[in-house]
Amino acid sequence: MSGEVTAASSERGVSRRVATLALVALLALVGYLAGTGQLALGANATKGTVAIKHTSIGNVLIASNGHTLYLFTHDKSGKSLCSGQCAAFWPPLTVKTKPTAGVGAKASLLGWTKRSDGRMQVTYAHHPVYFFVKDTKAGEVEGEGIVHFGGSWWALSASGAPVKESAGGGTTTTDSTTTSSYNPPPTPGY
Repeated sequence: MSGEVTAASSERGVSRRVATLALVALLALVGYLAGTGQLALGANATKGTVAIKHTSIGNVLIASNGHTLYLFTHDKSGKSLCSGQCAAFWPPLTVKTKPTAGVGAKASLLGWTKRSDGRMQVTYAHHPVYFFVKDTKAGEVEGEGIVHFGGSWWALSASGAPVKESAGGGTTTTDSTTTSSYNPPPTPGY
């Protein structure tokens, strides 16, 4: 009988170790995906269509999933300066093909830029665009006006200007926060 008890205990110990290893592997994968910005909101969107949608702060740029897109005032010359931990909170909208303009968005303002990790990020009016992880539903604007990672985060208007809430509860759009010459990257060969 003690042999049966020892065998059963040994099997339970092996099962626990296998379950623990599986849990550790799953947590490592989730941590990796969150760190690269690929976990939140489908940041590696296959559809690079952006459009304009009415929200609580006015008309803002959204991705094909309905989630608000933001600009980061710390970005320079049309290049993203948000990676690592920053991209975990503010996942970039990345694509594999040229982005397209949906309802209300201006095709002439759309572009893309190469990120430090080699992925192509959608730009609008020369601003790389990002999601915010706390925007869990389409049309939410929880990231509006946050100062984080060395800059401010603003939703974009149809003209590409930041949308900012005024003291009276209305919204205003301001001129672009950065000026630069912009040369879109060459279209990758597929």
